[in-house]
Amino acid sequence: MIFTLLAFVTTSAWAQGVGFGYKLRPSFRTQITPLNDGIYEVKALGSSAPVNYWCGIGDYAIRTLGLSNSQRIYIYRAYEPGVRTVQFSFSPPPGGETSSGYSITVRKVGANMSAASAQNYCFDNFIDMGI
Repeated sequence: MIFTLLAFVTTSAWAQGVGFGYKLRPSFRTQITPLNDGIYEVKALGSSAPVNYWCGIGDYAIRTLGLSNSQRIYIYRAYEPGVRTVQFSFSPPPGGETSSGYSITVRKVGANMSAASAQNYCFDNFIDMGI
């Protein structure tokens, strides 16, 4: 009985990871709003982890807009804590530092990555499990 209960709890916890199980959906949720001049505002629903914003815009760019996996995505306006939004564009923002790096940030105008790299954060198995 204890083994069965432990197996159920463990399976339920692992099932929250995106890559485990059948037809599980990413736990990241965002609302994308197209603005003027090719700017897209991403609002986090739930987790405000940086990967949530990148996941949202990357997935939107590839699956909704049909852009190439190699399309660069730039932070146009950095994270705003009160409204929990980040604005992105597909061209470099004026005055932003656009050198490539390995930081996953939403607080630096000009930070960028490819659409495929951003979308890959949608499949991060452990972000909401605290691992």
